[in-house]
Amino acid sequence: MTAKRRIGNESSETRALIVDTAELVIREEGYAAASTRRVAIRAGLKPSLVHYYFPTTDDLFLAVFKRGAAQSDAMIEQALSSDDPLRALWRFFADTSRTTLAFEFVALANHRKVIGAEIARHSEAMRARQVAALEQLIGEKLAASGSGTPAGFSLVLAGIGRALVMESELGVRSGHADARAFVEAWLDQLLSPPPAPGGT
Repeated sequence: MTAKRRIGNESSETRALIVDTAELVIREEGYAAASTRRVAIRAGLKPSLVHYYFPTTDDLFLAVFKRGAAQSDAMIEQALSSDDPLRALWRFFADTSRTTLAFEFVALANHRKVIGAEIARHSEAMRARQVAALEQLIGEKLAASGSGTPAGFSLVLAGIGRALVMESELGVRSGHADARAFVEAWLDQLLSPPPAPGGT
């Protein structure tokens, strides 16, 4: 059994600086530019110090992704615990603030299997948490209306949101207002109180 590689203190300010700088380089120049040497130069550090904390470039990419994933998880938890969780979740899916980084990691996953595997693992875990919350929030309504399942609802909501975000990044906006109106009307329908017994 091989010994675990040392990657420095997880709470180190230097480590945090390296991750901050790597994310900045990825956002501004693309993942292909985020070599350990380039990150070291931007951070004002020696390349050997970057290698101390991140022996491989994949280690560095994973650290950037995991931190972003943790931030997304916190935003989702906040949305689901808000007074209007469904609309808050929809706003999260349609938020463009993370678009550039997300694009880069999707491209990166095509070339680095370890990154793709981590993205898949995190996405499955995040989807499972959303489905569990949605089951409690609207599971009965979805079943009663024949509108599908919480898992399907989560995927459709996320899919529409991602399409809007990705197209907006490319400058494509045709149909976006209609799609947003469709989702808002769908949420209004799901959130509307049931009709009173004997009402018309």
